[in-house]
Amino acid sequence: MRGRGGGQGGGGGQGGGGRQGGGGTVWLALRSLRHRRAAFAATFVAVLLGTALVGSFAILVEAAAGPVPADDAEALRVMGTVVGGWGALIVLFSVVSTVGVTVGQRDVEIGLLRVVGATPRQARRLVRAETLVVCLVASSAGAAVAFGGGRALLAALVATGVVSEAVRDVEYGGGFAALAATGVGMLLVCLAAAAIAGRRATRGPASVTAGEDLVGRPPVRWWRVPLAVVLIGYGAAMGVVTVTVTGHSDDPYDAMSTAGSNSLLVGVGLALLGPVLLPAGAALARLFLRGGGGAAYLATYNASRRAHLLGGVLGPVIVLTSGAVGTLMLVGTDGRTLVGPAPAGTETINLLNNVVTGMISLFAAIMVVNSFAAVVAHRRAELRRLWLVGGTRAQIERSVVAEAGLVAAVGVVLGLVGSLATVIPFGLARGEGVVPDGQLWLPPLIVGGVVALTVLTGLATVRRATRSTSILAR
Repeated sequence: MRGRGGGQGGGGGQGGGGRQGGGGTVWLALRSLRHRRAAFAATFVAVLLGTALVGSFAILVEAAAGPVPADDAEALRVMGTVVGGWGALIVLFSVVSTVGVTVGQRDVEIGLLRVVGATPRQARRLVRAETLVVCLVASSAGAAVAFGGGRALLAALVATGVVSEAVRDVEYGGGFAALAATGVGMLLVCLAAAAIAGRRATRGPASVTAGEDLVGRPPVRWWRVPLAVVLIGYGAAMGVVTVTVTGHSDDPYDAMSTAGSNSLLVGVGLALLGPVLLPAGAALARLFLRGGGGAAYLATYNASRRAHLLGGVLGPVIVLTSGAVGTLMLVGTDGRTLVGPAPAGTETINLLNNVVTGMISLFAAIMVVNSFAAVVAHRRAELRRLWLVGGTRAQIERSVVAEAGLVAAVGVVLGLVGSLATVIPFGLARGEGVVPDGQLWLPPLIVGGVVALTVLTGLATVRRATRSTSILAR
């Protein structure tokens, strides 16, 4: 890929007639994608869903610019900007995760490209080109979905009384401007994600050996600890403010504004500390799993030894549990304790809470699935060694499923702890106390769903891996 003199072109000159620069990179990216459609499927789904969701709400912002009443225009703008901002952030993290997994599974290939002459910059350019092609197709498909979804959403808001009938016939240009802006925004998010993943993939010397996780690797990057302390501290502080200040306000939604995001903040803070908290959880689980057999022993051992790797699965589990339980319990408490007629904007607030919670849950679930794919991909050599020393396919599968169960258990416990940063302050502010008066069935239901998702993902991933001759029969 360095030029004509290299001959091989890092794989890009093969049949490429000496293609150089951007054209050769795009050509190589297209050929690469033809053979890796399954690997890029998670990125495609994340971008498609993100574009469809954000684009649908972006149409509301465009509609607000039309001839609509001032109250309706404000409600439409708030919904569009809040969902758009959260959506862009969530999609960024999701695409970084999915692209990072895809690139991580190709460490040998990228190392080989560098060994035969490609520079780190050229390897990063290839990653960006592949990601851009996938995101361009996915965002186009998502925009088509959003075109109908935005109109359906607008009609639903009118039907439920969130906005007035005057909005139904508003002329706003069909939403094309909003969809174009959403598509451009998603492409920028994808380029940022590809840049991050490409830089990670080209750090260090070139190698053609699959990079397994290193046991001696530091358990947590230095920046995670102060950032986690800030997020957890801020969430706790806002909980105190909710109880002592906004809980006594005449506006019933002042308390919601200071308590609503606390579960997410604390959940993200705990997720950042996942590589530290997972070994502690594994040590505690070891006390209860004595006599549980080889699978239980391997699960607790690997959770401690490979915490930096399994922490990538633990983080989304924590955020999914914390955000879903905290926000949905908050909405339930609000519905039970609101006295008198609902203030203006109640429907908008509840809709935003539910939509944002749904977005976070959806993309966190995608990240759980994708992270487990990364775990198995990084441990191919280890799984093969277990098979070589006498382990059967069923035993190997049980050990990975046990790890998934352990990670899920630690994750939901930490997620429930994080959700308390919203549930307790808001309950005290609304007079329900520490324990809510209703919906106590909801946390166990969410926990069961998260555990099932994690365990079934682990089972499906390891079964697919152990069926591959490249792992157990090579």
